[in-house]
Amino acid sequence: MIRQVSKQYDVLVIGGGPAGMAAAASAAGCGAHVGIVDDNPSFGGQIWRGEAASPTSQAASWIEKLRAARDDLLCGMRVIDHPATNVFRAETLDGSFDLRYRKLVLATGARERFLPFPGWTLPNVMGAGALQALVKSGLPISGKRVVVAGTGPLLLAVATYLRKHGAEIALVAEQASLLAVARFALSLLSLPRKASEAWSLRKELSGGPWVTSCWPVAAEGDEILRAVSVRRGRGIDKIPCDYLACGFHLVPNTELAALLGCEIRNGYVQVDDFQQSVIPGVFCAGEPTGIGGVELALVEGQIAGLAVAGQGDRARHLFSARARLRRFARSVDRAFALRHELKRLPVSETIVCRCEDVTYGFLKHYSSWRAAKLQTRCGMGPCQGRVCGPVTQFLLNWSPDSVRPPIFATDLENLAAMAETMPEQSEATRGPK
Repeated sequence: MIRQVSKQYDVLVIGGGPAGMAAAASAAGCGAHVGIVDDNPSFGGQIWRGEAASPTSQAASWIEKLRAARDDLLCGMRVIDHPATNVFRAETLDGSFDLRYRKLVLATGARERFLPFPGWTLPNVMGAGALQALVKSGLPISGKRVVVAGTGPLLLAVATYLRKHGAEIALVAEQASLLAVARFALSLLSLPRKASEAWSLRKELSGGPWVTSCWPVAAEGDEILRAVSVRRGRGIDKIPCDYLACGFHLVPNTELAALLGCEIRNGYVQVDDFQQSVIPGVFCAGEPTGIGGVELALVEGQIAGLAVAGQGDRARHLFSARARLRRFARSVDRAFALRHELKRLPVSETIVCRCEDVTYGFLKHYSSWRAAKLQTRCGMGPCQGRVCGPVTQFLLNWSPDSVRPPIFATDLENLAAMAETMPEQSEATRGPK
């Protein structure tokens, strides 16, 4: 059997991105014994990947706060189960761990939303953030021709980053209309810092083609991507490229919150003014409560960290900043809402569930996520519906069913250990008779 170790905390924080780091540092600064868990080899989340090593970065500043607070930093650890009340089971390469806690902060972040179209499974077609992460990890991009497509401010940030590292940006295709983007730009006037960041990104990308009301309709190639066809106005343009980086906004990671029984409404975890969910002692901060970016995640994380440590009065001082940043987040949602035409991208032969090779032609005959799952295995692969779930929600208006452990693929020894604790879990989670 694999080695099992138990750890006990006043406050356990799941997620090592900006929200989680802010929550952990704030709670520990109030004297709580805090553990912070992340499945990546270092903290910072997707947005700050690789930046902790830079002494002048915002990520490094928060890492230093965590270390100064003597938090228990648990990198490379993935939570897979909730076997009993106030206990999570996590795994590393060295074994499994039972993480016990008095109070909990979920800061599980978000992932990219993908939309299927013919050729989207070709090598070198990937998420916009995923390509940026690969370049940060050492992928050579210099001299490569890249098309960045999808929607939202992330596209400009990714395109600018890739260009700085030598990529030739053939096109930035934004599906939102010029009018919607212009209205969003005007809304930034009340947020000078955001406006400055947007202008800086656009200026750095000057000379590169950035087109609105434009989206990919097909990726072409033999065994690797060679070109992408994009809808531009009433016509189709074919653009030779080495990489196609797509990102149709973000999807919150709410699986752990759903497993615990938190209320999920319109895709987001519902919280009160202090970031507490409907479950007493369980708080949530960052993207799972609403996609809002780094600044909002940091503020929500601090509020949750202070509240979980009993410092509600200090947390209240951050409410006005949170309200202002939430207004900005709502303006992003309005401006970059997905257009109806994107629902017509897949053809019958287009794969929707990449794990189980289930095509759109099979799925469109079913009326619900559950029915399709039972008959086609859609959503039953290693990603556990994290890719095809949001896709079918957009294309077919399906709502994913309840989450069941393990929430990530795990080995047989961990499954056996989960089976041994099922009676305890049943008693802990079944509720009153």
